[in-house]
Amino acid sequence: MQADRWLPKLILSPTLAASLFFVYGFILITIALSFTESRLLPNWEWAGFERYAELFDNERWWTSAQNLAIFGVLFIAVSMALGLLLAIFLDQKIRGEGFLRAIYLYPMALSFIVTGTAWKWILNPGLGLEKLVQSWGFTSFTFDWLVDPDKAIYTVVIAGVWQSAGFAMALFLAGLRGVDSEIIKAAQVDGASMPTIYRRIIVPTLRPVFFSVTLILAHIAIKSFDLVMALTGGGPGTATDVPAIFMYQFSFSRGQLGVGAASAVMMLMTVIAIMVPLMYAETKSANAR
Repeated sequence: MQADRWLPKLILSPTLAASLFFVYGFILITIALSFTESRLLPNWEWAGFERYAELFDNERWWTSAQNLAIFGVLFIAVSMALGLLLAIFLDQKIRGEGFLRAIYLYPMALSFIVTGTAWKWILNPGLGLEKLVQSWGFTSFTFDWLVDPDKAIYTVVIAGVWQSAGFAMALFLAGLRGVDSEIIKAAQVDGASMPTIYRRIIVPTLRPVFFSVTLILAHIAIKSFDLVMALTGGGPGTATDVPAIFMYQFSFSRGQLGVGAASAVMMLMTVIAIMVPLMYAETKSANAR
């Protein structure tokens, strides 16, 4: 009987130790590096908040933060809205639901590198959508967002939504299928239309799903690197630069490891700033119920 108590702990302990070291251990190392004189290589000489001062004085950092705010808000909002609409559509027990669900979910099976590369071809003015439409005779049609500094960030939103909306749909659909059908029948008996039932009864019950989807999509947005690198490389100029690219380039390409570590810490703080209020609100709501 004693073996039943210590054997699971013995089996799980290496995984737990590896997780603690390679996740939380490296987080602590990164935080420590952000307070040092580290440049090309780690230098543990204490520097206080100098690296953070350099970071906040860097115009490119604020550009990347602004780009992340634009991308994050649009990416989360559009992915959730489209995912919810698709879930409601599939919840009508339509024919071929399994096939459509697989089609909607398929983009999530691809890596962001593949998604970025594919959309780079599609949106390239010289060989993608613009050239295709012009070949149909619409010679005045233009869609050059990919090379337009003012609109390039929206191409990242398009690619991100294309890949993640199906994932949001799957979570919303699971929530919809968990709603008691008797509630819907009772509302229909009272004369409520289906749009009203969804708007006033069903969708409000999906609050935990909204919480989960928001949290996951926010995490994807904040750490977005491969999608942007494959699609735009952060350009034109710094038009689609995001903190993850800033952190990578300053840490490993520009030999400013301390500034890169400081930017990584700020990304972590952003995740915490989003996650903690959401978790607090959800916990408070659950306790109230």
